[in-house]
Amino acid sequence: MEELDSLLHQPLRTQLVAFLAGAGEQTFSDLKRQLGVSDGNLDAHLKKLLAADYVAVRKEIGNGRPQSFYVLTPAGLAALQTYVQALHRLLPIGQDTRDAPAFGQPKLAG
Repeated sequence: MEELDSLLHQPLRTQLVAFLAGAGEQTFSDLKRQLGVSDGNLDAHLKKLLAADYVAVRKEIGNGRPQSFYVLTPAGLAALQTYVQALHRLLPIGQDTRDAPAFGQPKLAG
């Protein structure tokens, strides 16, 4: 069976990279609000994605607090595309599924 990227197989990290793929560069506050997560939870997942070079950060210092901007890297986009392709290969989408069991149900011999 095909291996899925364990870093992206965590639901919040999947949502995070998918959101960045569509939305482009986002602030930490924007990500927190869009994904509905706590500061600590988002920070922990961003650190893992940063370490893997799936996400990059740019810090901007202005008149107020420093602002962090996150963007999906080319490596992150490639990893997301590979992950989605792997899911497509594992799922019976577009195949004749009349005799296939319902999703998550074992197929009975008969």
